[in-house]
Amino acid sequence: MFDPVQLRAFRTVAQTLSFTQAAQRLGVRQSTVSQQVRKLEAAAGRQLFTRDTHSVELTEDGEAMLGFARTILEANERAASWFAGSQPRGRLRFGASEDFVLTRLPEILERFRRDHPRVDLELTVELSGTLHTLLEAGRLDLVLAKRSPNRPGGQLVWRDRLVWIGHDRLRIEPDRPLPLILFPPPGITRARALEVLEQHGRAWRIACTSGSLNGLVAAARAGLGVMAHTRGMIPPGLVRVPDRHGLPDLGAVEFALVRGGRATEAGGGTDALAAADALAAALLAGGDQLHGGG
Repeated sequence: MFDPVQLRAFRTVAQTLSFTQAAQRLGVRQSTVSQQVRKLEAAAGRQLFTRDTHSVELTEDGEAMLGFARTILEANERAASWFAGSQPRGRLRFGASEDFVLTRLPEILERFRRDHPRVDLELTVELSGTLHTLLEAGRLDLVLAKRSPNRPGGQLVWRDRLVWIGHDRLRIEPDRPLPLILFPPPGITRARALEVLEQHGRAWRIACTSGSLNGLVAAARAGLGVMAHTRGMIPPGLVRVPDRHGLPDLGAVEFALVRGGRATEAGGGTDALAAADALAAALLAGGDQLHGGG
């Protein structure tokens, strides 16, 4: 029998790739998270993470354990919800960034609707920067999107790295401007890509702009250029650009849940507060399903 407390600590580290961030989310000390993961590794008889002073990564056994942990914890959480008593109700305006178009977010939302039938969920899919603006304007209650450098708040769902991706037969010529496939402004990934290229003095040109992830993926599959994308969410038919091409490192990316006014204070509507709490819990629990192929 695997301990659900240890499984929850393990899952949170897997989502954030950080023992420090996991401890902050769980509201415990980092040493407690480390101890819980060590106990789980001892119970499994396998190493679940490779870790050094700079990074934390899942091992092959860790990937397998993540799937088992998800199933066990989902059963626990559904049982707890069943016996909790009153169910949240009312209107909940939820925004998700374009990054999740090709992930298993629909499955998480379907489970949420099944478990909370009295919540009227309204979904908006937009660029992360646009969603933050809508949230600040009071037009959304809860947003799942990239963290903006100038809007660092919210509750971390998971952490990953941005990488360059494209068609496996795409030729990149070092003496010609790099062809880019980009979201339009105010795309956070767009801003990061252009900033990094400018810092490294790499010439570039825009080969395609689209507000739709499907549009960007189609352009990349056609070999029009490269795009910056989250490492754990690379669409089928595209691959990481090999290091030999010398493209600059894009750094880390964080996805966070951010609440609007109605969903942060009881005075803004207890229904919205309860519904946002329930959806936030579902998204945090299923965060690992939003990347890495689910």
